[in-house]
Amino acid sequence: MKKTANNSLKGKTALVTGATRGIGLAIANALVDAGAQVIITGRDAAKLRAAGKRLSTRGAAFSVDIRDAQEVKTLFRDVKKRFGHLDFLINNAGIAHANLTVEKMPFDVWRSVVATNLDGLFLVTHHALPLMDRGGVIVNNLSRAAVQPFLGMSAYNSTKAGALMFTNSLRMEVRKQGIRVTALMPGAIETDIWEQFWADAPRDKMLSPAEVASAVLHVLTMPAGATIEQLQIGPASGDL
Repeated sequence: MKKTANNSLKGKTALVTGATRGIGLAIANALVDAGAQVIITGRDAAKLRAAGKRLSTRGAAFSVDIRDAQEVKTLFRDVKKRFGHLDFLINNAGIAHANLTVEKMPFDVWRSVVATNLDGLFLVTHHALPLMDRGGVIVNNLSRAAVQPFLGMSAYNSTKAGALMFTNSLRMEVRKQGIRVTALMPGAIETDIWEQFWADAPRDKMLSPAEVASAVLHVLTMPAGATIEQLQIGPASGDL
């Protein structure tokens, strides 16, 4: 059954990084359904075009590598020119890696994960903040790995733990500005990321990206005087 817009976020502008698939795409779709103007970013041009078709005249899709400081700077120059401000920032872009011990992990794999999951997170947030005012919300999509390490995933674990500390530090900095910051820590969610390190994972036991998006929408619509600092979400069964 096709969802209808509820307009709970009408007049709001949101930016979602890494929104061409999985949780990012689900959040972008939920924001559109709620009436927001939605800006999405991604690196896969074909998937970005497909995802951008839903945005119509209420949003925009930008091909951006968040690891590239100049590309991120250009993105926010264009966002400011076209939209003027941001109400919501969803830092969703991130990558994992194959299951590798520290001894066997190539340095270029380590650097790629750090560049995306930490440098990219910083760059996007750094340039987004001047466009945000009181009432704004930042949601950083981390992972349960931020607090629970997984075997063979040292780069991923380290960057997600670092991203949690970045999120906590950011929250302290912007609290007086009236900007709220939430650490989203999903557990087992049915996305393509499992192909990288657990191809035969039991996806039938996982939550869908749409269920995560629903929880994020709740965070964004909280009363101004309330906040959710950490949102851990996963299957109620506790099997994964």
